[in-house]
Amino acid sequence: MKASRPDFGVGLTFDDVLLVPKFSDVKSRRDADTSTRFSRRIPLSVPVVSANMDTVTESSMAIALARLGGIGVVHRFLTVEEQVSEVLKVKRSEGVVIEDPIVLGPDRSVREAQATIRDRDIGGIVIVDGSRKVLGLLTRRDITLEDDLDRRVKEVMTPRSKLITARKGVSMEEAKKILHDNKVEKLPLLDGKGALAGLITSRDIMKRRQFPSATKDAKGRLRVAAAVGVKGDHMERARKLLDAGADALVVDIAHGHSAYAIDTLKEIKRELGDVEVVAGNVATKKGALDLVRAGADAVKVGVGSGSICVTRVVTGSGVPQLTAIMDCAAGAADSGVPIIGDGGIRNPGDVTKALAAGASSVMIGSLFAGTEESPGPTVLREGVRYKLTRGMASLAASVDRRVRETGGSGPREDELIEEVIEEGVPEGVEGLIPYKGRVDEVVKQLVGGLRSGMSYSGAHSLSELRKKAEFMRITSAGYKESLPHDIRMVM
Repeated sequence: MKASRPDFGVGLTFDDVLLVPKFSDVKSRRDADTSTRFSRRIPLSVPVVSANMDTVTESSMAIALARLGGIGVVHRFLTVEEQVSEVLKVKRSEGVVIEDPIVLGPDRSVREAQATIRDRDIGGIVIVDGSRKVLGLLTRRDITLEDDLDRRVKEVMTPRSKLITARKGVSMEEAKKILHDNKVEKLPLLDGKGALAGLITSRDIMKRRQFPSATKDAKGRLRVAAAVGVKGDHMERARKLLDAGADALVVDIAHGHSAYAIDTLKEIKRELGDVEVVAGNVATKKGALDLVRAGADAVKVGVGSGSICVTRVVTGSGVPQLTAIMDCAAGAADSGVPIIGDGGIRNPGDVTKALAAGASSVMIGSLFAGTEESPGPTVLREGVRYKLTRGMASLAASVDRRVRETGGSGPREDELIEEVIEEGVPEGVEGLIPYKGRVDEVVKQLVGGLRSGMSYSGAHSLSELRKKAEFMRITSAGYKESLPHDIRMVM
Protein backbone atom coordinates (compact mmCIF):
# COMPACT_ATOMS: atom_id res chain seq x y z
CA MET A 1 0.00 0.00 0.00
CA LYS A 2 1.39 3.38 -0.95
CA ALA A 3 2.17 5.64 1.99
CA SER A 4 0.23 8.89 2.18
CA ARG A 5 2.08 12.12 1.66
CA PRO A 6 2.73 13.97 4.96
CA ASP A 7 0.95 17.28 5.48
CA PHE A 8 3.79 19.75 5.91
CA GLY A 9 2.94 22.92 7.83
CA VAL A 10 4.18 26.31 6.68
CA GLY A 11 6.35 28.28 9.07
CA LEU A 12 6.80 32.02 8.63
CA THR A 13 9.24 34.46 10.11
CA PHE A 14 9.27 38.25 10.25
CA ASP A 15 10.68 38.85 6.76
CA ASP A 16 7.97 36.65 5.21
CA VAL A 17 5.13 39.05 6.03
CA LEU A 18 4.04 42.65 6.25
CA LEU A 19 1.29 44.24 8.31
CA VAL A 20 -1.48 45.63 6.12
CA PRO A 21 -2.03 49.38 6.78
CA LYS A 22 -5.46 50.20 8.23
CA PHE A 23 -7.53 53.30 8.78
CA SER A 24 -5.98 55.15 11.70
CA ASP A 25 -7.21 57.85 14.03
CA VAL A 26 -3.93 57.82 15.95
CA LYS A 27 -2.98 61.48 15.52
CA SER A 28 0.57 61.15 16.82
CA ARG A 29 2.78 58.17 17.48
CA ARG A 30 3.26 59.59 20.97
CA ASP A 31 -0.40 58.69 21.57
CA ALA A 32 0.34 54.97 21.08
CA ASP A 33 0.39 53.21 24.46
CA THR A 34 3.16 50.59 24.63
CA SER A 35 2.43 49.41 28.18
CA THR A 36 2.29 45.65 28.62
CA ARG A 37 3.24 42.81 30.99
CA PHE A 38 6.47 40.88 31.39
CA SER A 39 4.73 38.22 33.48
CA ARG A 40 1.37 37.90 35.21
CA ARG A 41 2.12 40.55 37.83
CA ILE A 42 5.00 42.58 36.44
CA PRO A 43 3.92 45.49 34.24
CA LEU A 44 6.20 47.24 31.74
CA SER A 45 5.95 50.64 30.08
CA VAL A 46 7.77 49.36 27.01
CA PRO A 47 7.70 45.73 25.78
CA VAL A 48 11.47 45.25 25.77
CA VAL A 49 13.46 42.64 27.73
CA SER A 50 17.22 42.10 27.62
CA ALA A 51 18.33 38.51 27.17
CA ASN A 52 19.85 36.38 29.91
CA MET A 53 23.19 36.07 28.07
CA ASP A 54 26.63 36.69 29.54
CA THR A 55 27.43 39.23 26.81
CA VAL A 56 24.13 41.08 27.30
CA THR A 57 22.72 41.39 30.82
CA GLU A 58 24.34 42.10 34.13
CA SER A 59 23.47 44.95 36.50
CA SER A 60 24.36 47.86 34.18
CA MET A 61 22.04 46.62 31.44
CA ALA A 62 19.28 45.69 33.90
CA ILE A 63 19.39 49.14 35.51
CA ALA A 64 19.30 50.91 32.14
CA LEU A 65 16.39 48.79 30.82
CA ALA A 66 14.32 49.17 34.00
CA ARG A 67 14.77 52.96 33.95
CA LEU A 68 13.51 53.00 30.36
CA GLY A 69 10.41 50.99 31.25
CA GLY A 70 11.58 47.50 30.27
CA ILE A 71 13.32 44.82 32.31
CA GLY A 72 16.60 42.89 32.22
CA VAL A 73 17.26 39.24 33.02
CA VAL A 74 20.64 38.74 34.73
CA HIS A 75 22.31 35.65 33.25
CA ARG A 76 23.17 32.61 35.37
CA PHE A 77 26.70 32.00 34.11
CA LEU A 78 28.16 33.46 37.30
CA THR A 79 28.72 32.01 40.73
CA VAL A 80 25.66 32.25 42.95
CA GLU A 81 27.33 35.01 44.95
CA GLU A 82 28.24 36.97 41.80
CA GLN A 83 24.73 36.74 40.39
CA VAL A 84 23.21 37.77 43.73
CA SER A 85 25.59 40.76 43.78
CA GLU A 86 24.39 41.84 40.33
CA VAL A 87 20.75 41.65 41.47
CA LEU A 88 21.56 43.64 44.62
CA LYS A 89 23.21 46.36 42.54
CA VAL A 90 19.97 46.79 40.61
CA LYS A 91 17.71 46.74 43.68
CA ARG A 92 19.95 49.20 45.56
CA SER A 93 20.56 51.50 42.60
CA GLU A 94 17.54 53.65 43.52
CA GLY A 95 14.30 53.61 45.48
CA VAL A 96 11.88 55.75 47.43
CA VAL A 97 13.72 54.71 50.58
CA ILE A 98 16.76 52.45 50.69
CA GLU A 99 15.63 50.27 53.58
CA ASP A 100 18.89 48.34 53.97
CA PRO A 101 21.70 50.71 52.99
CA ILE A 102 25.31 49.57 52.84
CA VAL A 103 27.08 50.14 56.18
CA LEU A 104 30.55 49.77 57.64
CA GLY A 105 31.97 49.84 61.14
CA PRO A 106 34.10 52.82 62.25
CA ASP A 107 37.33 50.83 62.46
CA ARG A 108 37.28 49.53 58.89
CA SER A 109 39.97 50.87 56.59
CA VAL A 110 39.69 53.41 53.80
CA ARG A 111 40.87 50.65 51.47
CA GLU A 112 37.84 48.51 52.41
CA ALA A 113 35.53 51.48 52.02
CA GLN A 114 36.89 52.25 48.54
CA ALA A 115 36.38 48.64 47.48
CA THR A 116 32.81 48.61 48.82
CA ILE A 117 31.90 51.85 47.05
CA ARG A 118 33.45 50.61 43.81
CA ASP A 119 31.96 47.11 43.91
CA ARG A 120 28.49 48.26 44.95
CA ASP A 121 28.58 51.31 42.67
CA ILE A 122 27.29 53.63 45.38
CA GLY A 123 28.14 57.19 46.35
CA GLY A 124 28.62 56.72 50.09
CA ILE A 125 28.40 54.48 53.14
CA VAL A 126 26.69 55.02 56.48
CA ILE A 127 29.07 54.29 59.38
CA VAL A 128 27.40 52.52 62.34
CA ASP A 129 28.32 50.79 65.59
CA GLY A 130 27.31 47.28 66.63
CA SER A 131 23.80 48.45 67.51
CA ARG A 132 23.41 50.18 64.11
CA LYS A 133 23.51 53.58 65.75
CA VAL A 134 24.68 56.10 63.19
CA LEU A 135 28.20 57.41 63.84
CA GLY A 136 28.81 59.23 60.59
CA LEU A 137 28.68 59.22 56.80
CA LEU A 138 31.50 58.42 54.40
CA THR A 139 31.12 59.57 50.80
CA ARG A 140 33.13 58.94 47.67
CA ARG A 141 34.34 62.54 47.91
CA ASP A 142 35.82 61.92 51.38
CA ILE A 143 38.20 59.20 50.22
CA THR A 144 38.89 59.82 46.51
CA LEU A 145 42.15 61.68 47.20
CA GLU A 146 43.09 59.88 50.42
CA ASP A 147 46.67 58.57 50.19
CA ASP A 148 46.76 56.56 53.42
CA LEU A 149 44.48 53.63 52.62
CA ASP A 150 45.04 52.09 56.04
CA ARG A 151 43.40 54.98 57.89
CA ARG A 152 40.20 54.16 59.79
CA VAL A 153 37.01 55.45 58.22
CA LYS A 154 36.10 57.20 61.50
CA GLU A 155 39.05 59.52 60.88
CA VAL A 156 37.81 60.75 57.50
CA MET A 157 34.00 60.47 57.71
CA THR A 158 31.55 63.27 58.39
CA PRO A 159 30.71 62.68 62.09
CA ARG A 160 27.18 62.27 63.44
CA SER A 161 27.30 65.73 65.03
CA LYS A 162 27.55 67.34 61.61
CA LEU A 163 25.06 65.11 59.83
CA ILE A 164 21.60 66.10 58.68
CA THR A 165 19.18 63.26 59.50
CA ALA A 166 15.42 62.68 59.56
CA ARG A 167 13.03 60.42 61.41
CA LYS A 168 11.85 57.12 60.00
CA GLY A 169 8.57 57.64 58.14
CA VAL A 170 9.38 61.13 56.85
CA SER A 171 7.32 61.99 53.76
CA MET A 172 9.05 62.34 50.41
CA GLU A 173 8.11 66.00 50.19
CA GLU A 174 9.64 66.66 53.63
CA ALA A 175 12.76 64.74 52.66
CA LYS A 176 13.16 66.73 49.44
CA LYS A 177 12.88 69.99 51.41
CA ILE A 178 15.47 68.87 53.98
CA LEU A 179 17.92 67.84 51.26
CA HIS A 180 17.37 71.09 49.35
CA ASP A 181 17.51 73.44 52.34
CA ASN A 182 20.68 71.87 53.75
CA LYS A 183 22.36 71.29 50.37
CA VAL A 184 23.14 67.65 51.15
CA GLU A 185 22.82 64.59 48.94
CA LYS A 186 22.13 61.86 51.50
CA LEU A 187 19.58 61.77 54.31
CA PRO A 188 19.96 58.94 56.86
CA LEU A 189 16.69 57.96 58.54
CA LEU A 190 16.76 57.15 62.26
CA ASP A 191 14.38 55.27 64.50
CA GLY A 192 13.47 56.41 68.03
CA LYS A 193 16.73 55.01 69.43
CA GLY A 194 19.00 56.67 66.89
CA ALA A 195 19.57 53.48 64.94
CA LEU A 196 19.74 53.50 61.14
CA ALA A 197 16.32 52.80 59.63
CA GLY A 198 16.91 53.73 55.99
CA LEU A 199 18.44 56.22 53.59
CA ILE A 200 17.05 58.72 51.08
CA THR A 201 19.33 60.24 48.44
CA SER A 202 18.89 63.23 46.17
CA ARG A 203 20.07 61.07 43.27
CA ASP A 204 17.08 58.74 43.72
CA ILE A 205 14.69 61.67 43.75
CA MET A 206 16.25 63.03 40.56
CA LYS A 207 15.99 59.61 38.91
CA ARG A 208 12.26 59.52 39.63
CA ARG A 209 11.86 62.77 37.70
CA GLN A 210 14.21 61.74 34.90
CA PHE A 211 12.65 58.30 34.36
CA PRO A 212 8.93 58.58 35.17
CA SER A 213 8.08 55.36 33.29
CA ALA A 214 10.69 53.19 35.03
CA THR A 215 9.79 49.61 35.96
CA LYS A 216 9.66 49.66 39.76
CA ASP A 217 8.41 47.50 42.59
CA ALA A 218 6.11 48.59 45.43
CA LYS A 219 9.09 50.03 47.34
CA GLY A 220 10.19 52.19 44.43
CA ARG A 221 13.17 49.97 43.55
CA LEU A 222 13.99 49.03 39.97
CA ARG A 223 12.71 45.62 38.98
CA VAL A 224 15.03 42.88 37.75
CA ALA A 225 14.67 39.22 36.76
CA ALA A 226 17.34 36.54 37.10
CA ALA A 227 17.95 33.24 35.34
CA VAL A 228 18.37 29.82 36.93
CA GLY A 229 19.17 26.45 35.40
CA VAL A 230 17.53 23.06 35.84
CA LYS A 231 20.41 21.11 37.43
CA GLY A 232 22.89 21.34 40.27
CA ASP A 233 22.58 24.44 42.44
CA HIS A 234 19.44 25.79 40.78
CA MET A 235 17.27 25.75 43.92
CA GLU A 236 19.95 27.27 46.16
CA ARG A 237 20.52 29.89 43.46
CA ALA A 238 16.78 30.58 43.18
CA ARG A 239 16.38 31.06 46.95
CA LYS A 240 19.31 33.44 47.24
CA LEU A 241 18.22 35.45 44.22
CA LEU A 242 14.75 35.91 45.71
CA ASP A 243 16.29 36.87 49.07
CA ALA A 244 18.31 39.52 47.21
CA GLY A 245 15.08 40.95 45.78
CA ALA A 246 14.81 39.42 42.30
CA ASP A 247 11.31 40.13 41.02
CA ALA A 248 11.09 37.06 38.78
CA LEU A 249 13.02 33.89 38.02
CA VAL A 250 13.61 32.73 34.45
CA VAL A 251 14.10 28.99 33.98
CA ASP A 252 16.88 28.95 31.41
CA ILE A 253 16.97 25.89 29.17
CA ALA A 254 17.22 25.66 25.39
CA HIS A 255 14.43 23.07 25.04
CA GLY A 256 11.72 24.21 27.43
CA HIS A 257 9.15 21.60 26.39
CA SER A 258 10.96 18.94 28.38
CA ALA A 259 10.62 17.05 31.64
CA TYR A 260 13.62 18.94 33.06
CA ALA A 261 12.01 22.34 32.48
CA ILE A 262 8.55 21.36 33.68
CA ASP A 263 9.86 19.58 36.80
CA THR A 264 12.03 22.60 37.70
CA LEU A 265 9.11 24.97 37.20
CA LYS A 266 6.90 22.87 39.47
CA GLU A 267 9.68 22.53 42.06
CA ILE A 268 10.23 26.29 42.26
CA LYS A 269 6.51 26.93 42.59
CA ARG A 270 6.15 24.23 45.26
CA GLU A 271 9.22 25.09 47.33
CA LEU A 272 9.42 28.86 46.99
CA GLY A 273 5.76 29.81 46.96
CA ASP A 274 4.44 33.06 45.56
CA VAL A 275 7.12 33.86 42.99
CA GLU A 276 6.87 34.96 39.36
CA VAL A 277 8.47 32.28 37.14
CA VAL A 278 9.13 32.63 33.42
CA ALA A 279 9.60 29.31 31.61
CA GLY A 280 10.75 28.32 28.12
CA ASN A 281 11.97 28.20 25.48
CA VAL A 282 9.20 26.58 23.44
CA ALA A 283 7.95 26.93 19.86
CA THR A 284 4.58 25.16 19.74
CA LYS A 285 1.06 25.57 21.04
CA LYS A 286 1.37 22.35 23.05
CA GLY A 287 4.68 23.48 24.55
CA ALA A 288 3.20 26.77 25.74
CA LEU A 289 0.09 25.07 27.10
CA ASP A 290 2.10 22.51 29.08
CA LEU A 291 4.21 25.24 30.70
CA VAL A 292 1.11 27.25 31.57
CA ARG A 293 -0.46 24.19 33.16
CA ALA A 294 2.74 23.60 35.16
CA GLY A 295 2.44 27.11 36.66
CA ALA A 296 4.43 29.44 34.38
CA ASP A 297 3.73 33.15 34.84
CA ALA A 298 5.13 33.90 31.37
CA VAL A 299 6.30 31.69 28.50
CA LYS A 300 9.46 32.40 26.51
CA VAL A 301 9.13 31.53 22.81
CA GLY A 302 11.91 30.87 20.33
CA VAL A 303 13.94 27.84 19.25
CA GLY A 304 16.81 28.61 16.94
CA SER A 305 15.70 32.15 16.07
CA GLY A 306 18.59 34.06 17.64
CA SER A 307 21.26 35.57 15.41
CA ILE A 308 24.04 33.58 17.10
CA CYS A 309 22.05 30.37 17.60
CA VAL A 310 22.60 27.46 15.21
CA THR A 311 20.22 25.00 16.85
CA ARG A 312 18.20 24.60 13.66
CA VAL A 313 21.29 23.86 11.59
CA VAL A 314 22.81 21.47 14.13
CA THR A 315 19.66 19.63 15.23
CA GLY A 316 17.26 20.18 12.34
CA SER A 317 14.67 21.36 14.88
CA GLY A 318 12.83 24.64 15.27
CA VAL A 319 9.89 26.73 14.12
CA PRO A 320 10.19 30.06 12.28
CA GLN A 321 9.66 32.75 14.87
CA LEU A 322 6.47 34.46 13.68
CA THR A 323 4.62 31.14 13.46
CA ALA A 324 6.06 30.06 16.82
CA ILE A 325 4.74 33.22 18.50
CA MET A 326 1.30 32.84 16.94
CA ASP A 327 1.00 29.19 17.95
CA CYS A 328 2.25 29.74 21.50
CA ALA A 329 0.02 32.78 21.96
CA ALA A 330 -2.93 30.61 20.95
CA GLY A 331 -1.86 27.98 23.49
CA ALA A 332 -1.68 30.50 26.34
CA ALA A 333 -4.64 32.66 25.27
CA ASP A 334 -7.26 31.34 27.72
CA SER A 335 -4.86 31.56 30.68
CA GLY A 336 -3.86 35.20 30.26
CA VAL A 337 -0.20 34.21 30.64
CA PRO A 338 2.04 36.61 28.64
CA ILE A 339 4.21 35.40 25.77
CA ILE A 340 7.79 36.67 25.38
CA GLY A 341 9.13 36.54 21.82
CA ASP A 342 12.78 35.56 22.30
CA GLY A 343 15.02 35.98 19.26
CA GLY A 344 14.94 37.08 15.66
CA ILE A 345 14.54 40.81 16.33
CA ARG A 346 16.74 42.78 13.94
CA ASN A 347 14.83 46.03 13.50
CA PRO A 348 11.83 47.98 14.88
CA GLY A 349 9.46 46.42 12.34
CA ASP A 350 10.21 42.97 13.75
CA VAL A 351 9.15 44.20 17.20
CA THR A 352 5.81 45.40 15.81
CA LYS A 353 5.22 42.11 13.97
CA ALA A 354 6.08 40.00 17.05
CA LEU A 355 3.68 41.95 19.26
CA ALA A 356 0.94 41.93 16.60
CA ALA A 357 1.35 38.15 16.38
CA GLY A 358 0.58 37.73 20.08
CA ALA A 359 3.74 38.41 22.08
CA SER A 360 3.42 40.71 25.11
CA SER A 361 7.11 41.61 24.97
CA VAL A 362 10.25 40.79 23.01
CA MET A 363 13.56 39.57 24.38
CA ILE A 364 16.59 41.04 22.67
CA GLY A 365 20.15 39.77 22.62
CA SER A 366 22.45 40.79 19.77
CA LEU A 367 20.94 44.26 19.30
CA PHE A 368 21.91 45.02 22.91
CA ALA A 369 25.19 43.10 22.97
CA GLY A 370 27.06 45.93 21.25
CA THR A 371 25.93 48.64 23.66
CA GLU A 372 27.89 50.39 26.38
CA GLU A 373 25.88 48.68 29.15
CA SER A 374 26.55 45.10 27.99
CA PRO A 375 29.22 43.17 29.94
CA GLY A 376 32.76 43.10 28.68
CA PRO A 377 35.19 45.61 27.19
CA THR A 378 35.15 47.09 23.71
CA VAL A 379 37.87 46.04 21.27
CA LEU A 380 39.36 47.93 18.35
CA ARG A 381 39.76 46.19 14.97
CA GLU A 382 41.02 48.18 11.98
CA GLY A 383 39.81 51.41 13.55
CA VAL A 384 36.31 50.11 14.33
CA ARG A 385 35.04 49.44 17.87
CA TYR A 386 33.40 46.08 18.62
CA LYS A 387 32.06 44.07 21.53
CA LEU A 388 31.96 40.29 21.85
CA THR A 389 28.71 38.38 21.63
CA ARG A 390 28.12 34.64 21.84
CA GLY A 391 25.35 32.13 22.13
CA MET A 392 25.06 30.48 25.52
CA ALA A 393 25.26 27.07 23.84
CA SER A 394 28.46 27.99 21.99
CA LEU A 395 31.67 26.05 22.56
CA ALA A 396 33.42 28.90 24.40
CA ALA A 397 30.43 29.58 26.66
CA SER A 398 30.11 25.88 27.51
CA VAL A 399 33.81 25.59 28.36
CA ASP A 400 33.72 28.76 30.48
CA ARG A 401 30.71 27.39 32.33
CA ARG A 402 32.60 24.17 33.16
CA VAL A 403 35.60 26.14 34.42
CA ARG A 404 33.33 28.19 36.68
CA GLU A 405 31.54 25.10 37.99
CA THR A 406 34.83 23.40 38.92
CA GLY A 407 36.39 26.52 40.35
CA GLY A 408 39.29 26.17 37.94
CA SER A 409 40.41 22.91 39.55
CA GLY A 410 38.95 20.57 36.91
CA PRO A 411 40.38 19.26 33.63
CA ARG A 412 42.65 21.27 31.35
CA GLU A 413 41.00 23.50 28.73
CA ASP A 414 41.73 21.08 25.87
CA GLU A 415 40.16 18.24 27.88
CA LEU A 416 37.11 20.39 28.65
CA ILE A 417 36.67 21.15 24.96
CA GLU A 418 36.70 17.43 24.18
CA GLU A 419 34.16 16.77 26.96
CA VAL A 420 31.79 19.45 25.69
CA ILE A 421 31.98 18.18 22.10
CA GLU A 422 31.47 14.58 23.19
CA GLU A 423 28.28 15.53 25.03
CA GLY A 424 26.80 17.26 21.97
CA VAL A 425 27.65 19.57 19.11
CA PRO A 426 27.60 23.21 20.27
CA GLU A 427 24.43 25.03 19.21
CA GLY A 428 25.74 28.60 19.29
CA VAL A 429 28.49 30.71 17.79
CA GLU A 430 30.48 33.71 18.93
CA GLY A 431 31.69 36.80 17.16
CA LEU A 432 32.22 40.55 17.25
CA ILE A 433 29.39 43.03 16.90
CA PRO A 434 29.86 46.75 16.12
CA TYR A 435 29.75 49.04 19.13
CA LYS A 436 26.38 50.82 19.25
CA GLY A 437 26.73 53.36 22.05
CA ARG A 438 24.24 53.58 24.90
CA VAL A 439 21.31 51.20 25.07
CA ASP A 440 18.76 54.00 25.49
CA GLU A 441 19.40 55.03 21.88
CA VAL A 442 18.68 51.49 20.66
CA VAL A 443 15.51 51.27 22.76
CA LYS A 444 14.40 54.70 21.53
CA GLN A 445 14.64 53.48 17.91
CA LEU A 446 12.80 50.22 18.66
CA VAL A 447 9.97 51.87 20.58
CA GLY A 448 9.69 54.73 18.10
CA GLY A 449 9.33 52.25 15.26
CA LEU A 450 6.78 50.27 17.26
CA ARG A 451 4.65 53.35 17.90
CA SER A 452 4.73 54.21 14.20
CA GLY A 453 3.80 50.63 13.34
CA MET A 454 0.87 50.79 15.76
CA SER A 455 -0.36 53.97 14.10
CA TYR A 456 -0.29 52.28 10.66
CA SER A 457 -2.60 49.59 12.07
CA GLY A 458 -4.83 52.16 13.75
CA ALA A 459 -3.96 50.78 17.17
CA HIS A 460 -3.87 52.95 20.30
CA SER A 461 -2.62 50.07 22.49
CA LEU A 462 -0.85 46.73 22.12
CA SER A 463 -4.04 44.81 22.83
CA GLU A 464 -5.73 46.76 20.03
CA LEU A 465 -2.76 46.04 17.76
CA ARG A 466 -3.25 42.29 18.25
CA LYS A 467 -6.95 42.60 17.40
CA LYS A 468 -6.53 44.81 14.34
CA ALA A 469 -3.38 43.28 12.87
CA GLU A 470 -3.69 41.75 9.42
CA PHE A 471 -0.63 39.98 8.02
CA MET A 472 0.06 39.58 4.33
CA ARG A 473 2.58 37.01 3.15
CA ILE A 474 5.07 38.46 0.66
CA THR A 475 7.40 37.01 -1.95
CA SER A 476 11.16 37.40 -2.08
CA ALA A 477 10.57 40.18 -4.62
CA GLY A 478 8.20 41.87 -2.16
CA TYR A 479 10.85 41.69 0.56
CA LYS A 480 13.46 43.12 -1.83
CA GLU A 481 11.05 45.95 -2.65
CA SER A 482 10.80 46.73 1.08
CA LEU A 483 14.51 47.51 1.24
CA PRO A 484 16.28 50.56 -0.17
CA HIS A 485 16.73 49.89 -3.90
CA ASP A 486 17.69 51.47 -7.21
CA ILE A 487 19.96 53.99 -5.54
CA ARG A 488 23.58 54.12 -4.51
CA MET A 489 23.73 54.50 -0.73
CA VAL A 490 25.98 57.33 0.49
CA MET A 491 26.28 56.09 4.07
